[in-house]
Amino acid sequence: MATGKRDFYEVLGVGKNASEEDLKKAYRKLAMKYHPDRNPDNPGAEANFKEAKEAYETLSDPQKRGAYDQYGHAGVDPSMGGFAGAGAGGFADAFGDIFGDIFGQGRSSGPQVYKGADLRYNMEITLEQAAEGYTTQIRVPSWSNCNVCSGTGAEPGSKVEVCPTCDGNGQVRIAQGFFSMQQTCPKCRGTGKYIPKPCKSCHGTGKTKEQKTLEIKIPAGIDDGMRVRSVGNGEPGVNGGPAGDLYVEVHVKAHPVFERDGSDLHVQMPISFATATLGGEIEVPTLGSRVELSIPEGTQTGKTFRLRSKGIKQLRSSLLGDLYVHVILETPIKLSDEQKSILKQFEESLKTGGKKHSPQQEGWFDRMKNFFN
Repeated sequence: MATGKRDFYEVLGVGKNASEEDLKKAYRKLAMKYHPDRNPDNPGAEANFKEAKEAYETLSDPQKRGAYDQYGHAGVDPSMGGFAGAGAGGFADAFGDIFGDIFGQGRSSGPQVYKGADLRYNMEITLEQAAEGYTTQIRVPSWSNCNVCSGTGAEPGSKVEVCPTCDGNGQVRIAQGFFSMQQTCPKCRGTGKYIPKPCKSCHGTGKTKEQKTLEIKIPAGIDDGMRVRSVGNGEPGVNGGPAGDLYVEVHVKAHPVFERDGSDLHVQMPISFATATLGGEIEVPTLGSRVELSIPEGTQTGKTFRLRSKGIKQLRSSLLGDLYVHVILETPIKLSDEQKSILKQFEESLKTGGKKHSPQQEGWFDRMKNFFN
């Protein structure tokens, strides 16, 4: 009688003489490939997953496999009088392994070891310190063995016992039907130990919190928001696991003169009307000194001059950024009557020269005429 099901050996892609290990490897491969959680956009994956599960469930049990080899699907179909006995231990073990592979829960034969939590420290520095590099000391939390219980976590006079729930393994296995998975023991939280009388000083942790001083070196060229890692200076690990790390997050203060763009610097430099018109030398600040900049005759406001290698050293490089000087024409204010008179005479003299004195202004008026016409 046809059932519409594919041959179980064909489903797993193995021969009829396949060993138990061959079956397990084939099923693990298919389960990893077709698990619904790994294929949210593939509606057919779940059917393939169930088909592989049924095939392995049958062939991994010696009694079911014998009935299947002799009678086919009818030999293991309860509705057709076939084999209905239990014995899914092999399937549960294999599925438990796959469940762990998919969700990151592997097997273990003892208490789980965990790395300690990382810590973050916010540090504010100046632009000059960021450019040159900076070494300083900071105070951070530290942990040491409790002086009262000597690090055991148990009240003096009492002792640490093996966890009765997990027998010291730190893990418990939960099985429901064919599903089996491991999880951290809820009683001892993975330590494998049980403390009937926790130390009152450290509350059973075996550690006391203190403060320690660390020297932190900020490298030259560091930018706002970057972090410096101090290995092993985070919180202590669990069950002998390594300590976490300390991350120093750097925040660079706003500078009153310069604006930073990576390794380049920008500065707004006001110049006088006479300097912009006639040209001349002006003194421009840099982070470390002052330099002379030649302003050519007829310089317009907003003109940008580039001073090479006057910026900030690039992080982990000997190259220097550039300094961009943006000149701004400063309009004179609070003029005397004599100065105003001189300026008016100067303005009248410019009109006699025509367009050559104000090419931008004349060009703008021409564009306006064309726009309205």
